[in-house]
Amino acid sequence: MLKIIDFIKAHFDFKFYGVVWVALIVGLSIIPMLMFLPEKYGYENHVLENIQMAVLLFCVYLCATSKVNKKFFNFVILVLSILIIREVNCGRTLFFPIEGEYHKYYSWRDCPYPWLGKVAHGLYGTWMVIVGLIFLKKKVYVDLWEMVKKIRFPFWNLSFACFAMFMGAIAEKLTNNNFIFEEGFELFFYVSLMGFIWLYSRNKNFTIEQESIENSTSK
Repeated sequence: MLKIIDFIKAHFDFKFYGVVWVALIVGLSIIPMLMFLPEKYGYENHVLENIQMAVLLFCVYLCATSKVNKKFFNFVILVLSILIIREVNCGRTLFFPIEGEYHKYYSWRDCPYPWLGKVAHGLYGTWMVIVGLIFLKKKVYVDLWEMVKKIRFPFWNLSFACFAMFMGAIAEKLTNNNFIFEEGFELFFYVSLMGFIWLYSRNKNFTIEQESIENSTSK
């Protein structure tokens, strides 16, 4: 039991940083969202999804302006691009609204150019493969492993992110497809992710210099 406690203390940071409070507030706000927000706020390209997009774009900004471990954060921007493309359904919810319907969009099958669906998904899948190959070719896994070895995980942000993913995954079965529930927990996940990026790029307890990684791997 003591070994488990020592392991946890050695690998996790339990401090309540500012970004932890931000994520906690967003998580707790899901309850009043469910009670008071009209369900339309959870529709495609509506309030909650627009806030999610703003959070993802802010994550890109944090990565692009990081002064430490630039190679790693440049790769994270590529991962974020996958999430951003997913948020707009490969462009479907940008270009194919249903006329006369409130925040509703054609499926790829029913849009004016149904063949575009295969093209869009094909390009999206190809981009994910390219990002995976960059991860291997640029040896980003080396940077990631050095961070895992030398920096403790932010316990609360990690816990929040895992909880948000779990709740988002079971949202449809748990709430009969309540859009506020699903999009609220998705927002909770993105804000928790933003906390990760902020800490690892800005907080001295979590940052590691690129030179330190290169020196470590060259030994």
